[in-house]
Amino acid sequence: MKRSKKEVEIGFLASAKSLKYLPKFFAMIWGTNKALFVANIAARLLQATIPVFVLWVGKLLIDEIVLQIGTEEKSFQLIWIYLAIEFGLALLSDLLSRIINLVDALLGDLYANHSSVELIQKAASMDLAQFEDPNFYDKLERARRQTTGRVTLMTMVLSQFQDIITVITLAAGLIVFAPLLIVLLIVAIVPSFLNEAYFSRSGYSLVRSWTPERRELDYVRFIGASDVTAKEIKLFGLADFLSERFRKLAHKYYLANRKLAIQRTIWGSIFHIIGDLAYYGAYVLIIIRTVAGILTIGDLTFLSGSFARLRSQLQGIFSRFSRITESSLYLQDYFSFMEIKPRMGLEVGRLKFPEIIQTGFRFDGVGFKYPGSENWAVRNVSFTLDPGEKLALVGENGAGKTTLVKLLARLYDPTEGTITLDGIDIREYDLVSYRRAIGVIFQDYVKYYFTARENIAVGHIEELENREQIEFAANQSLADQVIDKLPKRYQQVLGKRFAEGKELSGGEWQKIALARAYMKDSKLLILDEPTATLDARAEYEAFQRFAELTVGKTAVLISHRFSTVRMADRILVLKNGEVLELGSHEELLQLNGLYAELFQLQAAGYR
Repeated sequence: MKRSKKEVEIGFLASAKSLKYLPKFFAMIWGTNKALFVANIAARLLQATIPVFVLWVGKLLIDEIVLQIGTEEKSFQLIWIYLAIEFGLALLSDLLSRIINLVDALLGDLYANHSSVELIQKAASMDLAQFEDPNFYDKLERARRQTTGRVTLMTMVLSQFQDIITVITLAAGLIVFAPLLIVLLIVAIVPSFLNEAYFSRSGYSLVRSWTPERRELDYVRFIGASDVTAKEIKLFGLADFLSERFRKLAHKYYLANRKLAIQRTIWGSIFHIIGDLAYYGAYVLIIIRTVAGILTIGDLTFLSGSFARLRSQLQGIFSRFSRITESSLYLQDYFSFMEIKPRMGLEVGRLKFPEIIQTGFRFDGVGFKYPGSENWAVRNVSFTLDPGEKLALVGENGAGKTTLVKLLARLYDPTEGTITLDGIDIREYDLVSYRRAIGVIFQDYVKYYFTARENIAVGHIEELENREQIEFAANQSLADQVIDKLPKRYQQVLGKRFAEGKELSGGEWQKIALARAYMKDSKLLILDEPTATLDARAEYEAFQRFAELTVGKTAVLISHRFSTVRMADRILVLKNGEVLELGSHEELLQLNGLYAELFQLQAAGYR
């Protein structure tokens, strides 16, 4: 893979800059368990000095053996002492290695847990608009991948410092006996290091540039083998289409990765040969000096062993350094995501949501475009929502109904115009306080594969242990009728994803989701198609309870069923993102506009 000099220099700078995240990385590891981290460092420091002692004791042992060979009265005392010391060092080294591996694994698991929790919390603080930005989602995907497997980076960095200490002790011995060997060592190692550093950056660039495609691969893999999509895949015969789509995309990535892997192997082999030549040149030098009587046999074993160990250690250090910079580039994906700020902000100290709504909500010339779109989802929208009023939103699909309630719930901020509560721009209210005062159920509610109790409690998760409140919410939404049929009732896991889970019908899931809206004493209740999959009787009962529960409360309702809509105090009719009509059911029928037309069309279907 050819690159210009400028591109290589930029790549090297990017690699170097990525190392700035290592202190943050180790600060997180330190925070997970200080005792384990200290134990890891202590064990590595002790193990780092063992190699030079093993080689030196080996030199003394061989010199003693040669000495005893040349004497008539044999004495094995020093031989056994040196042998016992070497055996003890070997046992100690093995024990320390096992301790280090154990502690590394434990710290790695703790870090993975900690970073995953942080990522979940961070993602929850982001604006909904940011999730609809493909570039943001790519960053999130790269960050998500870095919450696991980072124990490898920790092990590499700590091993690096451990090996550097070992190298210093071994190099001291070489300098004393043969300084020229250090020069040969540099010749053997540096070219290989530069090669590894270059291809590490190339590998990261390839993976990063393919993030959207890898997300697509994960998506196709998921829908191709999922209980959610299994029915349509069978009925529509999609297996060949999906498998072929996956095969083509995966093969493109394979070809790009193969080209880089082949280049890395070829150049790595060339530089490894250079290293071997330098190593054996040093070995020849040691042999010549030993034969000349300058060095003893023990010196020969010590120097050859030290040089071989140094070469191996330095190769490991340089190779590991390139892998550390590569891994740091991936680590950068995590920390750079964690540095992203939500556009809305979660500043504390702003106004709290009023305990009692005084004058209500007001939309004044509100317009909104979804991120990346040039089309207005809603435009020039102006209306009021009075305290205690029940307002229904009506319109054909795409008219902007759900967009309006998302703006009201402040999942988005308007592109133009203002929304006020009691005369104050809703952006002046503390975002957390504002959202906690609102109960919302959207038509695309989430099916959580948790217990029935947890599924309902997500509407106000702080009340997870409040059985009375959960049962009340289930009763109001008719979800209690579903739960009473379950073997474990509120402790029953829903969905078939996990063992002993029970699948529900669409209407049963909707009753469970609807219960979430009743979990808290909301000042504003928003229901977006809350009964779309309920039968007529269940819908009637649900809205009778809804009407009772929302007496004196402000509520917004979206529904395509006019039998439900007519329960509202006023009805807002939208067309192409703009307000077309506004009034009561009777007033809109008399107006004989779009609402009357849609009402008559639906009524005709029941005649």
